[in-house]
Amino acid sequence: MAFHEVRFPATLSFGSFGGPQRRTDVVTLANGFEERNTPWAHSRRSYDAGLGMRSIDDLQVLIGFFEARMGQMHAFRWKDWADYKSGRATLDPVFDDQSIGYGDGESRDFQIMKTYRSGEQMYRRPIKKPVAGSVKVGVEQDELQEGLDYEVNANTGIITFAHPPDPNMEIYAGYEFDVPVRFDTDRILTSVESFQAGQVPSVPVIEVRL
Repeated sequence: MAFHEVRFPATLSFGSFGGPQRRTDVVTLANGFEERNTPWAHSRRSYDAGLGMRSIDDLQVLIGFFEARMGQMHAFRWKDWADYKSGRATLDPVFDDQSIGYGDGESRDFQIMKTYRSGEQMYRRPIKKPVAGSVKVGVEQDELQEGLDYEVNANTGIITFAHPPDPNMEIYAGYEFDVPVRFDTDRILTSVESFQAGQVPSVPVIEVRL
């Protein structure tokens, strides 16, 4: 099992159907009250790539990509068109889109994170597959320079500073990112006749933990 650092063709993922899912165990007590628990700290995203197929050529690209990944065997990158930026979808990333931590004068490595907020509640999602060349980093009000002040590992989402940020200095990042996924099936059933009649194949894709 391996992770292939290649993105599923973005032209085919555009128009796909899917999003985050949670796992919640709900127990209804005798008095009608509920107890709710979840074994998952992080949501898991799933998609159907079949809806992005628009031509016979698209099917050939899909089959080639599927065979190169050996079905479910090898994971890959996926662009979630509904959620692939650190800030608003209509804006380009800027260095202070997301707060990812605070310096302590010793640590040089920081994981890229994305925070989702609603009211007083928040969820911090680790970003393991940033898009190379898209990451911008800053400390407090100052944007830093990649290659001089920091390096980004696009395979892990770890930012490594040349010098540890000073204690209590807030660290920011802006970026585009992919979702690590694999095919959730070992077969793809296609029919040219059915496809021309408007029926697209089901191509389930599911997020993997890294």
